[in-house]
Amino acid sequence: MSRSQTQPETPDPAMQNPAARARWMGVLARARADRLAELLAELLPDLPEHTALRPPEVGAVMVRGRIGGTGGPFNLGEMSVTRCSVRLADGAVGHAHVQGRDKGHARRAAVVDAMMQSGAAVDLRPLLDTLAAEEAARRQDRAQQAAATRVEFFTLVRGEDK
Repeated sequence: MSRSQTQPETPDPAMQNPAARARWMGVLARARADRLAELLAELLPDLPEHTALRPPEVGAVMVRGRIGGTGGPFNLGEMSVTRCSVRLADGAVGHAHVQGRDKGHARRAAVVDAMMQSGAAVDLRPLLDTLAAEEAARRQDRAQQAAATRVEFFTLVRGEDK
């Protein structure tokens, strides 16, 4: 058997729990690019050595919506997306797709994804927890702003309507 056909000696933690990987990849993709760069720089002054399997490249995807949230689908429009895939020196492979045209954000997110599949996952957990907490706070703030503009309609019963 060739090396590519052999089973890895140690199971890939990301493949043991793909839902966990989907969560951290989502947190990285939705994180503010400057904040990810700042937090990552605190942990690692330089990104670990890596090879770009797919260097950051900008493209577009079609965004689809549904009528009433559950009805028939329709094409809403296009959105810019940047994708990147990297391989670390230890062989771990990371991928990222981020909204917008920020190539640095895509590269950093791909490197963190790869590192989360290695022994560095424990060290990176605080970074992900911080980004997830900040995302939750932004969502809460948006929900409060929307709630402040909420209008409640009611009907008054008039005496002659009996």
